Amino acid sequence: MKKINITYWVFTGLLSVLMLIGAIPDILSAPEAVALFNHLGYPAYLLPFIGIAKLLGVVAILIPGFWRIKEWAYAGFTFDLTGAMYSTISVDGLTSGLVVFFIGYTLIAGSYVFYHRKHKEVLLNHTTSGVQEHITN
Repeated sequence: MKKINITYWVFTGLLSVLMLIGAIPDILSAPEAVALFNHLGYPAYLLPFIGIAKLLGVVAILIPGFWRIKEWAYAGFTFDLTGAMYSTISVDGLTSGLVVFFIGYTLIAGSYVFYHRKHKEVLLNHTTSGVQEHITN
């Protein structure tokens, strides 16, 4: 259980940092973020919305419980990353730095998979302890 928990928090911590690094300039409509959005052909008014959505997603995956909201947060991160990668490839071609996208996908997948392993382990331990308690009584 400890190994699963540590691996989950490594992936989730790195994913949170990656998403926050993208969210903060978006929320603040930083000149670099606006320039990137203009380059990709998107309106600048969309930046704060996407930034706040990323921030809420980070909060959702870091707060314990709320498993259904976590599922939506992981899906949202995947949609955000896929849209960004598609836009980048469409405008700049395959020569752009796609490594960041694959790192992002790896962090999302790792956090998601180990979240479910951690959740499953907790359920198994809870069920097993309930059975042991029932047997001893």
